[in-house]
This record gives sequence, C-alpha cells and structure tokens, in this order.
Amino acid sequence: MKIKKGDQVVVITGDDASSTPRQVLSVLVGGEKMLVQGVNQVYKHVKRGHPKSPSGGRLHMEMPIPSSNVMYYCESCSKPTRLGFKYDEQGAKERICKKCGASAGKISPPRDKHAASK
Repeated sequence: MKIKKGDQVVVITGDDASSTPRQVLSVLVGGEKMLVQGVNQVYKHVKRGHPKSPSGGRLHMEMPIPSSNVMYYCESCSKPTRLGFKYDEQGAKERICKKCGASAGKISPPRDKHAASK
C-alpha cells in the first residue's frame, strides 16, 4: 500500500467526500481499509464502567473506509494525486507524486544494486 499512517488524503467518494485534506490515523487489513480523521463517524453506545467512558453513554468514533475512496494529497502541488515509486541516486526507494514528481518520503534503505552507477 502506498498510503501510510500520517499522510494527508482527500476523500473522493462516499458520504464524506470533500476536497479538504485529512490525516490518516491508521491503515488496517493489509492496506485495504483505513481510518481517516473526521470521516465515517459513528456513535458507539457503551455501558457504565467502560475504560474510555466510565459514566457510560455514546462515544463518537471513526470507522474504517476502503482505501480506494481516498487519494494522496500532495502539499507541493496542492492537489490530490496518485503515488509512484522511484529509486534515488543512493539506491533508496521513495514515494513520489505522479503530477509534480515531489518526494513523499523514503520507504527503504539504500541498496547497492539500485544505486546509480558512476
């Protein structure tokens, strides 16, 4: 999965679709679903004595959404975009924006076989 925890994403379809970027709280089930801050919120009714709500009541929480409903938000071009992979000069694998080519962070350490020959 190309989208990681802490990335900014835009929800492109569903009830919570909007153009405002939101943060990914966690990625679940091998990347097929994810929790996004403020999206797909539900009420969970809990009994008295629950660790999060000792007095009982309704907890407001986010539920997972499919990862196909979101797109990565690139801060350098300020648009939702797809991500790709590329090896840099040292041989480290990094995520890149498909529209502007900006780096979205490294995902593996440098390797000799992918390093640029000099």
